[in-house]
Amino acid sequence: MYDDPTRDRALAMLAAGRTLSETSRALGISRAALREWRDQPRAGRTNTCPRTPGHEPSPDAYVELLGYYLGDGCISDCGRYHSLRISCDAALPGVVKRVAEVLQQVRPDGIVHRVPAPGAVVVQGNWKHWPCLFPQHGPGRKHDRAIVLEDWQRHLVEAHPGPFLRGLFHSDGSRVRNWATRTVAGRPKRYDYPRWQFTNTSPDIRELCTWALDLVGIAWRQSRWNCVSVSRREAVAALDALIGPKS
Repeated sequence: MYDDPTRDRALAMLAAGRTLSETSRALGISRAALREWRDQPRAGRTNTCPRTPGHEPSPDAYVELLGYYLGDGCISDCGRYHSLRISCDAALPGVVKRVAEVLQQVRPDGIVHRVPAPGAVVVQGNWKHWPCLFPQHGPGRKHDRAIVLEDWQRHLVEAHPGPFLRGLFHSDGSRVRNWATRTVAGRPKRYDYPRWQFTNTSPDIRELCTWALDLVGIAWRQSRWNCVSVSRREAVAALDALIGPKS
């Protein structure tokens, strides 16, 4: 018998891409045991579809995870299950921690893995029901296919736009300081001001971002073909209060 920390370490290695043989040699665990752990749900876990009435995840947590998925996430078909991966900047430990918390809230009885990658931490969870929660999953990159929310997803975002915007801006967004010069009393004067920017190559995802900003009355503009900017002082302050710092 193996204790839970050993099992969790083995599953984390497999989730990071290590083979059964590599993990077996590293931990001294048989390939048969590793295969069983990988392919079978842990005791106490449920495989009930989260779209089943009474089994839905927290709306706040779900729409925030939806934002992270649309920004920097992907879903991979691994045979008996799907793997949801959210890539986070390794220099932003607060975002890594929050993504892991939200993923855990959406699937409380699952294991959340943090897989290091060059300059990044990939927060990952395995479950066969991820496509049920994220029907936008499909072959190819998100910007190469239509991304349209289903009615039930739109209703959730309309009721909880703040967490959705947090997921979008804390994944594919940035808070930067811009500057400009103006002539005052015949002399140039420099002005510094903050700005939020959401950059994504998918027009559908950018449209979802601006739709959510409209829901909360935050002014925005299209500053580049792939970038939505929130730059008015009152709008930046409102977005700061709504989504918190990206750190």
